[in-house]
Amino acid sequence: MKGKVMSIIPIFIPHAGCPHQCVFCNQKKISGQKTASAEAVRQQIEKYLQWIKPGKENEAAFYGGSFTGLDMNLQEELFKPVDKLLQEGIIGSVRLSTRPDYIDEERLALLKKHNVSTVELGVQSLDDSVLELAGRGHNAASVVKAVELLRAHGFKTGLQLMCGMPGQTEASFMDTVAESIALKPDMVRLYPLLVIKDTPLEETYRSGKFTPLGVEAAAELCAAALQKFTGNGINVIRIGLQPDDELCSPGNIVAGPFHPAFGEIVKSMAVRNELMPQIMALVNAGRSKIKIYVPQNMESKLRGQHNSNIKCWQKMGACIEVIKTKNASIYLEGENNE
Repeated sequence: MKGKVMSIIPIFIPHAGCPHQCVFCNQKKISGQKTASAEAVRQQIEKYLQWIKPGKENEAAFYGGSFTGLDMNLQEELFKPVDKLLQEGIIGSVRLSTRPDYIDEERLALLKKHNVSTVELGVQSLDDSVLELAGRGHNAASVVKAVELLRAHGFKTGLQLMCGMPGQTEASFMDTVAESIALKPDMVRLYPLLVIKDTPLEETYRSGKFTPLGVEAAAELCAAALQKFTGNGINVIRIGLQPDDELCSPGNIVAGPFHPAFGEIVKSMAVRNELMPQIMALVNAGRSKIKIYVPQNMESKLRGQHNSNIKCWQKMGACIEVIKTKNASIYLEGENNE
């Protein structure tokens, strides 16, 4: 018998609780929400109740802003509609996102009181110079301290990381990935930096002082990070921003590596990079006629968008035949050249 499917009720609290204006941030454009209030929470919840089947596996999730940076009384008010969901058995837990420097004993006690089980930290980078340029207002040490405190109190912990930030190099980003792995989070989200309308970064971009990554460059970095995290048993639960109507409204995204299928592009690149050494070895051994056996649900990731992975391997001299299989994983066979 299959297990019950988990449903998430997303609740956005734009920029609420944030003490800083990060150069890349305009949560009103990202979330479509304008204010943080109990009534706004209720309205968002109502949209999802009509199709959610009650169950302890379901979760309410506060996104945007920095929840624990809110006044404690406002936090209590925002929790009330969610507490009702818990009491009625519609959900079984709550998650939220916040800043790493807004984690302490008092705040965590309040979260425990309201059945919060998972806290995601807006980390973005663990390079202090990059954090300073972004106007984050916290340093890498505060991230380490927050993770340790969350773990000590039994919370599941997520890290939200960003590539393509001002002053960030490929080495800096991969160092952040390595340092994040060392913190042993339960989950990670990966986002490429976008230039959003009405942000300080838009002005920097238009003045010619900042050039965002392209889709391919950002996807390559995220693919490398994805491989590192999954290789260390850390689940990457999201890659790229949710392409909703508000974010995708004309003019909201000024520049940067936005693609509605960014996550799929990254996953395909990760598959390509993982198989590359095996394919190169077969080609170099004179066995360039290569059959790749792939589970049906992974065929699109194997091929890449518009067969980009297949074309990449063909340029290396491989003659690729893709064969769908009922096996759970991908494997290769190479034949000698004739």
